[in-house]
Amino acid sequence: MDERPPPDPTKLLVAWMEWERGDTPPGRVLSNLKIAGMREFLEATAEAQADLAASAELR
Repeated sequence: MDERPPPDPTKLLVAWMEWERGDTPPGRVLSNLKIAGMREFLEATAEAQADLAASAELR
C-alpha cells in the first residue's frame, strides 16, 4: 500500500511561487506539486466546500 504524507499547503505554495517567479521549469513545478499533495489538497478542499454548501441548504 502507498502511504503518502498528508498534503503540505506550505510546500504547495512554495512550488507555485517558484513557478510564478520563473525560478523553476514547469515540469519540475508539476512534480513538486504532485509530491507535496496537490491532488489530495484539491480533493479535500472541494469536499469541504461541497459539505459547507450542503449544510447551508439544510438551514
